[in-house]
Amino acid sequence: MAKKRKHALLSASGAVQWIHCTPSAKLCDELPDTETSYTQEGTLAHEICELKLTADSLKTGTYTRRMNKIKKNEMYQEEMQGFTDQYVDYVETLSNSLPEKPYMAVEKRVEFDEYVPEGFGTADCILICGSVMHVIDFKYGKGVPVNAGGNPQMGLYALGALKAYGFLYPIEDIFFHIVQPRLNNFSTWKTNKRELTTWGNVVVKPKAELAYKGEGEFRSGEHCRFCKVLNCRQRAYDNLELLETYETKLPPELSDEEVGEALAKAEQLGAWHKKLKSYAQTKLIDGGEIPGWKIVEGRSNRMITDYEKMADVLEQNGFPKETLYERAQLTLTDLEKMVGKKDFQIICGEFIQKPNGKPTLAPESDKRPVYNPKTTAAEDFK
Repeated sequence: MAKKRKHALLSASGAVQWIHCTPSAKLCDELPDTETSYTQEGTLAHEICELKLTADSLKTGTYTRRMNKIKKNEMYQEEMQGFTDQYVDYVETLSNSLPEKPYMAVEKRVEFDEYVPEGFGTADCILICGSVMHVIDFKYGKGVPVNAGGNPQMGLYALGALKAYGFLYPIEDIFFHIVQPRLNNFSTWKTNKRELTTWGNVVVKPKAELAYKGEGEFRSGEHCRFCKVLNCRQRAYDNLELLETYETKLPPELSDEEVGEALAKAEQLGAWHKKLKSYAQTKLIDGGEIPGWKIVEGRSNRMITDYEKMADVLEQNGFPKETLYERAQLTLTDLEKMVGKKDFQIICGEFIQKPNGKPTLAPESDKRPVYNPKTTAAEDFK
């Protein structure tokens, strides 16, 4: 298993939640952690990033042994090499673009306890060159795009880095970088020391004091996405109130502004319903009761237990074996895994085409440009 990274009660990674909903941190701390395959993949990918960024300080044999150990992990996938290479390339390109060789810290524990009680976290990479500091965070997830702009996790890492290095370097300008290669998301945001420390004192400090005590008001919103409290009363109240607001109105009765608002909030309803079902199912399976609900056996499909043996039996009964198998082409992903992503592009790039995507609804904050059917049609004739 990959090593686990320690997190504080008021962690930087959970800052967007406990800043908006201060009592949730204490409540979540009382619940068991559930490690998913996604978090395990992320942890392993971070280990690969760390190993690659520190490769120059290691003997070749040491690097090879550590990489081979990582490859034996059950969560390892060959595609991790390409995605972590993108992160390393990003860091090295940024480093080389600076006027002189920067100081670099990799997987650096930083403390921001001046603003958050017992606050600490692990910054993936910090670069410092003169009065400029870059804080870089690698995201292996591909579910939700993460934006560097005003990102509280990055802000806390930067405050911790200021505490660690502010007396050594005259840091003034600070850049946040999010590198999320599986979504092709590379986000950068600039702030400065004065703005950052003001945010720390005015926003973070009072919220952190409440959160550490488990005090303040429960508030629902997009920050509930990763909250462990699946049966949160405040979220239920807000969501059910939302249903009452719109349940008697058909789309023709809503203004365009109301439609936009309802669409945004309906996404929250879907996510909340999924979490609520998960809570109820776990409760019932563990022997508890949820009035009005029970656990039943779900639908299942017939399956063949041993196709090879079955094929032998069918052949003995007059069915030619070649008629029992279909010859199917490999998927693009399987081909890239077999050949190697870079080599496959060199050898077979001329045969690969990425067609235009179908029009789909997205919030205004989405980074993709507005769909233009005329442009798409024109490109079809090129």
